[in-house]
Amino acid sequence: MIRAYKFLLRPTVRQAQALSEMLRDHCSLYNGALQERRDAWRHPSKTTVRYGMQSAQLKEIRAFDPECQGRWSFSSQQATLRRLDKAFAAFFRRVTSGGTPGYPRFRGVNWFDTVDFPKDGDGCRWDSAPHDRVTRVRFQGVGHVKVNQHRAVAGKVKTVSVKREGRRWFVVLAAEQDQPQPLPATGSVVGIDLGIANFLADSNGAFVPNPRHGRRAAEKLEAAQQALSRFPRRKASDRTAGHRRAVDKVAQLHAKVRRQRLDHAHKTALGLVRAHDVIAHEDLTIRNMTKVPAPRPDPDRPGTFLPNGAAAKAGLNKSIADAGWGVFLTILHAKAESAGREVIAVDPRNTSRTCPECGHTAKENRPTQEKFHCVSCGHHAHADTVAATNVLRAGLVRRNANPA
Repeated sequence: MIRAYKFLLRPTVRQAQALSEMLRDHCSLYNGALQERRDAWRHPSKTTVRYGMQSAQLKEIRAFDPECQGRWSFSSQQATLRRLDKAFAAFFRRVTSGGTPGYPRFRGVNWFDTVDFPKDGDGCRWDSAPHDRVTRVRFQGVGHVKVNQHRAVAGKVKTVSVKREGRRWFVVLAAEQDQPQPLPATGSVVGIDLGIANFLADSNGAFVPNPRHGRRAAEKLEAAQQALSRFPRRKASDRTAGHRRAVDKVAQLHAKVRRQRLDHAHKTALGLVRAHDVIAHEDLTIRNMTKVPAPRPDPDRPGTFLPNGAAAKAGLNKSIADAGWGVFLTILHAKAESAGREVIAVDPRNTSRTCPECGHTAKENRPTQEKFHCVSCGHHAHADTVAATNVLRAGLVRRNANPA
């Protein structure tokens, strides 16, 4: 299996400058390749430019510009061209399937934050000084950069990436390793229901509170964004020192909230994986849940619209995004796979409206957000616990119907 590791880099001032220049030159290569494809298709001949044609031009590009493009790894530049090729492949796939196409766009230098090295040892070297007490990674054109390696890397490193997040630099490793030893069986199964009031409720009656990291940081973020709005929109190279500080402040607050969400998701998922052999959850389509309501034209007054609940829906969408369900479920599946646990996604329809005692399903069974009271048999409980119980039962039925 493939496992990813992410470590903080400790570059010197010169190394940080070289890393920034590497991102800038790879961004220029990406945009130039995109422009070439656009121009070729706009030509009367309707020429299609593919990855192989652009990769073959790299040798001439590097020879023509040895001070910039010629400094960096040939393989990493090929990876950047593959990145563009994948963007076009996804674009054509969406066109064929009838989805929103989303034509590949040019990237600003501040929006191009990752450079990939397809093979350890080709333009980069992980643990480049093995006899040094400090772990270092070597990048062509940059040198040996210190790494804050907070845990051991198991398996063989296959690919290496360097990533910029704000003013921090990270190295991301993809290591190939044998299937890890599964955790000892606990004999426990659980169903979980994700929510807003509580981040998670399980079928055993336990609750995980919603930390609401975004709401807690809302006042500071609002003040920082107001301070940033006082400056006119300009390129990064034309910003004043105060403008740059305002940009960094907003970025730092967003990054902190993101790290807090990730930390909470990792800890919650790890607790579930350690305690249960089978975990069932709702198969949520979060993108559809956060759609903006369609406008409602007023038939009596052309050009005007009726209330459609957009303001209330905006608040709900913000709360769903703040909870970070999608990130949590992704982490839960990854940890369960490593631990030899089973995660089952079930249909979420009517899980909180079906009585777990008699099976009666009705909208009236849930009079409030938290209360569940069956109108048929009188069973009452917390609505989230009822939903988690029904999710568990549906998951076990699906598991028995499709044995491994």
